[in-house]
Amino acid sequence: MTSARPRRRASYGARSAPYAFLLPAALLFALFFALPIGYALWLSLHKVEVEGLGLGKDARHEVWAGIGNYTDALTDSELLHGALRVLGYGAIVIPVMLGLALLFALLLDTERVRLTPFTRLAIFLPYAVPGVIAALLWGFLYLQDVSPFFYVLDKLGLPQPDLLDGGPLYLALSNIAVWGGTGFNMIVIYTSLRAIPAEVHEAAKLDGCSQLQIALRIKIPMVAPSLVLTFFFSIIATLQVFSEPTTLKPLTNSVSTTWSPLMKVYQDAFGKGDINSAAATAVIIAVVTLVLSFGFLRAANSRTKKEATR
Repeated sequence: MTSARPRRRASYGARSAPYAFLLPAALLFALFFALPIGYALWLSLHKVEVEGLGLGKDARHEVWAGIGNYTDALTDSELLHGALRVLGYGAIVIPVMLGLALLFALLLDTERVRLTPFTRLAIFLPYAVPGVIAALLWGFLYLQDVSPFFYVLDKLGLPQPDLLDGGPLYLALSNIAVWGGTGFNMIVIYTSLRAIPAEVHEAAKLDGCSQLQIALRIKIPMVAPSLVLTFFFSIIATLQVFSEPTTLKPLTNSVSTTWSPLMKVYQDAFGKGDINSAAATAVIIAVVTLVLSFGFLRAANSRTKKEATR
């Protein structure tokens, strides 16, 4: 009897050990992820009613709004225009950024490239610069009065385009994102390239394949999962663009307070003080991001399965 009890205690401790290790992560998940999401959903389903002049103690109180905040958000023209602007912004950023990241990764993976560690660090270094600092840096380089580039153009007698107005504004914003995000995506793709067995490269060389043929027919297909991953992250980052247009806003009148959907959420919450409407818009953005991400991953997985069965 005495030996059975320690065995039971030991088996119970072995069964409960995994849950004890998971408890800190579960608590952090509940406090900083699940609880804020639940509170945002609760706010989105309520609204504030003001009685009289709104000066009394009980003049402002929350009431049930149902889907009223969601209806107002979906019919708001500012949110629709912001979404269209983000789509145009993403159509420039994602192809250029991932294309450059793939190109740099392929170049660094070749045998003839010298100073590979330094070059890899130089390409990755802009990612280490905070987004606000990068936007300020490029913002002042875009200003005609203080930019050294415009000074050189003026001395050469060349035209000086306004990069913070009209169509060039999309290029200016996209340049900041490409400059900062290419290095991170390049590291992800380059890591996958280094994981390709050396025997594969040697067999391709023995068959007479050139470096270009090896890149197109071997390397790119084998790093397709990394390309899917970087594309997935790029979609999420594009839909959540906020710091770049917000930082450039004081430098130009072309960037409104609702230029992107997240900027509209910020304006509604802290500019207008309508936290309930801002919560509804934030929930809509989260749902759209989830749907697009899930749809893309599902399409990518189905295509991978089809290719594997061939």
